[in-house]
Amino acid sequence: MMINLKRVIKAGIISFWRNGWVSFATILIMVLTLFVVGGLILSNVILTSVLASLEDKVDITVYFRLDAPEEEILSVRESLEGLGEVEEVEYISRAEALEQFRNRHQENALITQSLEELGDNPLGASLNIHAADPSHYKAISNFLEANVLSGILDKITYHQNELVIDRLSSILLTSRRIGIAASLLLVGIAFLAAFNTIRMAIYTSREEIKVMKLVGASNWYTRGPFVVEGFLHGLFGSVIALLIFFPLTYWLGPRSEKFFGGPDLYVYYTTHILELFLVLFLVGIIIGILSSSIAVRRYLRT
Repeated sequence: MMINLKRVIKAGIISFWRNGWVSFATILIMVLTLFVVGGLILSNVILTSVLASLEDKVDITVYFRLDAPEEEILSVRESLEGLGEVEEVEYISRAEALEQFRNRHQENALITQSLEELGDNPLGASLNIHAADPSHYKAISNFLEANVLSGILDKITYHQNELVIDRLSSILLTSRRIGIAASLLLVGIAFLAAFNTIRMAIYTSREEIKVMKLVGASNWYTRGPFVVEGFLHGLFGSVIALLIFFPLTYWLGPRSEKFFGGPDLYVYYTTHILELFLVLFLVGIIIGILSSSIAVRRYLRT
């Protein structure tokens, strides 16, 4: 068994080098395919960063009545922090709210003078709430409105931001669906392209396959060398595609960070190079091996 396996591997390597131009064409197609797959991964990093930035800017604020006891406000905060939908709750006291208001309008003499004439703090305490997902804000708002402590609430800004929150949720959901659909489509195209290219190489060896079957070679022994070729196509394709990303991310990295405000692609590439290689390698060898196995099947019926 071990001797046969060595022979299969050796035959696959010899066939890979013997059919040099066909192997080169197959690897080229594999490189293009894996380059697109890698591009999708890097694009998803940027998209995720941009969407996360948008999520951070969307929140709802709960304003409390001026006479609301601080103990009850803190109790509401604890209740919110216990919800799985809530990621973070920031408490802003009346004094902090007044200080922030003064800082924002320090150059407006009219507002500053009006505050001094009032003599008392007209602002109530508030809670800024960040949800784990934008689609959760409605449930959080309903929780607050139905809570037994809602008597101390003055206003919830969810309804003012509802349109923006709903649109953001729709963008996130649509982006994920498009990403999955595009990935499946590209993998399908890659499989068909690799299948057709590998079939050309197998077609030139059809007589050899028939002879092997006539002398009693098993299916796995006949198919083995082509599977090894498919493995080599995926291996070389993934290595070359990964190397192409090095100068590309080096050039695009600072520009993408400046334009999108997300991570530097070159830094991401260098820190995740092993994960990228494993993904491209697995995709490459799966496409190569499956394509070879399916393409050679028709010639095994001798």
